[in-house]
Amino acid sequence: MTIERIEMALLKLPYVHFFETSFSREYDRTFIIARVYEDGVCGYGEVVAEEAPLYSGETTEGAWHVLKTFFIPMVFAEGIMEPADYAAKVKRFRGNLMAKGGLELAFWDLKAKKAGVPLAKLYGGVRDEIEAGVSCGIEDSIPELVDRVGAFIGEGYRRIKLKIKHGWDVEACAAVREKYPDILLQVDANGAYSLADKEQLKKLDAFKLLLVEQPFPPYDLWDHHKLQKEMTTPLCLDESILSLETTRAAIEMGSCRIVNIKVGRVGGPAEMRKIHDYCEAQGVPVWCGGMLESGIGRAHNLHIASLPNFKLPHDLSASRRYYKEDLIDPFIELSGPGRIRVPEGPGIGVNPVEGRIRRATLKQEVFRK
Repeated sequence: MTIERIEMALLKLPYVHFFETSFSREYDRTFIIARVYEDGVCGYGEVVAEEAPLYSGETTEGAWHVLKTFFIPMVFAEGIMEPADYAAKVKRFRGNLMAKGGLELAFWDLKAKKAGVPLAKLYGGVRDEIEAGVSCGIEDSIPELVDRVGAFIGEGYRRIKLKIKHGWDVEACAAVREKYPDILLQVDANGAYSLADKEQLKKLDAFKLLLVEQPFPPYDLWDHHKLQKEMTTPLCLDESILSLETTRAAIEMGSCRIVNIKVGRVGGPAEMRKIHDYCEAQGVPVWCGGMLESGIGRAHNLHIASLPNFKLPHDLSASRRYYKEDLIDPFIELSGPGRIRVPEGPGIGVNPVEGRIRRATLKQEVFRK
């Protein structure tokens, strides 16, 4: 058997509510879906690069280019069939981790479907359900933020993450914590601060937070180390974690006590597993971050979050949190208060709806040997 064809589609989906972080407010999401076909079976992967180089230096157009020009031709030229072989061969290309990871995910989905097992089984997952959390973007006012948090709590979410930035940090946390004194609460700065803001960030210790995520830019590991020494709240790194090597540096340096793993950000499941296993050996808990994925990427994340060291609630919420019409059937829903079941069918365990994919598609291309 050989890979028959690989397809890419560039999609745009509108959000049900705008989502604002420290660097932008967005009303929709543009992303790439990769499909890999073998003997009539299709594996799906999602490339989480965004339209603008804000969260990461990667973009959808850049990912499209390297997939089309380098990674997909390599698959056919090398006769690659297995996800582990793909991960090993694609490492010779530098950077472009989200493009690499999206195609690797498609190979893993294909492999699990051919074996007739859920993807979690191939990964060595140990959970049938994962702890779900929801991420709240920056709103137009503090009262609107508090109301939005209340709505999510009403839907069954038990862990809330607040996006923060200059002028939207201590006051936002104080208002939410006053209204909801017992919820699990954490914050995420997406690198908006510097060490000059140390005293302001230390004020967050008052709010019994699970963690403070990525206060400084990605490469400021030493300044994260300095801040962590002066804060009781654990720091968690997101954008800084790109590989096993950066993870090891962060932990040995004392830059964080918790690690956020995003499979696209680290270049795919093979690297994800190395980071997971290293953190487990070091006694450092990890959790699965989200990139506002469609149901395809979200289902992949649920299987990843079933691994044993994913110990904190994840940025994995129901499909309707972001999209009125997700790409999958059935939608991902809460299975109980603060919990989502890992899909049980073969592969990612959900059914992508091709009609919905076509309606959201901006361009597409098919590749054969």
